[in-house]
Amino acid sequence: DLVDWRKPLLWQVGHLGEKYDEWVHQPVDRPIRLFHSDFMEALSKTAWYVVFMVWTPVVLYLSWVSYTSLAQGNTRLFSSFTTEYSIPVHKYCFPFIFLLGMFLWSLVEYLIHRFVFHMKPPASNYYLITLHFLLHGQHHKSPFDSSRLVFPPVPASLVIVVFYWLLRLLLPEVLGLSMFVGGLCGYVVYDMMHYYLHYGSPKKGTYLYGLKAYHVKHHFEHQKSGFGISTRFWDYPFQTLIPEETFEKEN
Repeated sequence: DLVDWRKPLLWQVGHLGEKYDEWVHQPVDRPIRLFHSDFMEALSKTAWYVVFMVWTPVVLYLSWVSYTSLAQGNTRLFSSFTTEYSIPVHKYCFPFIFLLGMFLWSLVEYLIHRFVFHMKPPASNYYLITLHFLLHGQHHKSPFDSSRLVFPPVPASLVIVVFYWLLRLLLPEVLGLSMFVGGLCGYVVYDMMHYYLHYGSPKKGTYLYGLKAYHVKHHFEHQKSGFGISTRFWDYPFQTLIPEETFEKEN
C-alpha cells in the first residue's frame, strides 16, 4: 500500500500528493489510527450514543430558556431600526423558529459536506491534504469504522459555539437562541441518522431505506454527488442528485 498501516496515518497522507484523491476513495474495512498520542486518538473517536447524551440535555435546556424568554413579551423584530413598526414575537412562535433552525441546519449540513468535507486539496499542499483526511477523508477511507461515524463532542463544541455567536450577531438575542437550538437539534438528528445509515437495517421501501441506499451510493460509486445525508432535498436545487437509474439497476 501507499501508507504504513502500522503507524498513524494522519501524518503520512500529505505525502501522497496527486495519488491522495484516488487512494482516499478506495474504501477499506479496517480501523484507522490517526494520532501517535493515545489521548488525541481517544478524542477523535466517539460512540454514537455519546452525541445523544451530551447534546440532547443542551437542546432541552436551551429550548426552555428560549420559550420562557419569549413568554416575557419583550422580543420584537426590527426594534433596532424602528420602535413604531417593530413586530412583537409571541412565545407560540418558538416551535416555528425552532423548525426554521432545523431547516437551515439541513442547508449547512449540505454545504459543509460538499464544499468542506469534499474539497479536493491541491496535490502539492501537504497541510490541506492532512486537514481533509482529518475532517472527512478518513471516513471515506474506512466507512465501517463505527467509532468515527459521529462527531466527537470536544471538537464539535468549538464549531457549535461559532454558529451560536454568528446567530447572536445576526438576530435579536432570543430569536438567535431559538434558531440556534433548532439547528443544534438538526445536528443531533443528522449525526444519529448518519450512524444509522451505516449500521441500521431499515425496512425496504421506507424513507430510511432509500436514504441508506443513497448514502451507500455516495460512498462507493458517486463521491462527487449525493451530499445530502439526513435529506436529499438540497441535492435537487444544487444539481448533485445521484441519478435515479443507478437504483433501478439493482432491482
